[in-house]
Amino acid sequence: MKHEKIEKNINLMMVLIVVAISIGGLIEIVPLMLSSDATEPYEGIEPYPALQLAGRDIYVREGCYACHSQQIRPFRSETERYGPYSVAGEFVYDRPFQFGSKRTGPDLARVGKRYSDDWHRIHLINPRDVVPESNMPGYPWLADAMIDGELMKSKLRGLQILGDPYSDEEVAAAPGAVAGKSELDALIAYLQNLGTVRSAR
Repeated sequence: MKHEKIEKNINLMMVLIVVAISIGGLIEIVPLMLSSDATEPYEGIEPYPALQLAGRDIYVREGCYACHSQQIRPFRSETERYGPYSVAGEFVYDRPFQFGSKRTGPDLARVGKRYSDDWHRIHLINPRDVVPESNMPGYPWLADAMIDGELMKSKLRGLQILGDPYSDEEVAAAPGAVAGKSELDALIAYLQNLGTVRSAR
């Protein structure tokens, strides 16, 4: 009878739904926020240098996460194919994280240093030149678009304010670090860094 009363009163039902979701969210989120495993960087993990940060922004802008995950689950089938499973401390400087949920293409969590820069360059311009069966689109325009040094300086400054341990010198050096670099160079630099600290262990 009480259940029927709740179902017929939409306002009461909405309040109870919000309460249930809030309690569930707190139970899931608060312990994670307080755990040092999730808030402290994994040994050797540093904030992205300016060029890699620019590459990560391009990765997000182009929607690469829609087809490539960056999370290796702790199952034998995953670790044998991709390498060590992912831990929270690897992603403390990722805003937003790039776990992804779909693998149209392979997981990229440990792709760093698996292929040469030239391989990535060819693959990103026309994937079928190196993987004939690929259904990934090409990104040839990235080779012509240049990185804005002042924009990267502002981004590093913003991340510094949010708590990423960039020094004032690193922020000031950002324009020089990306000078003359294309978006393709930046994306390759980002990909070549993925998982290199953890996969080496």
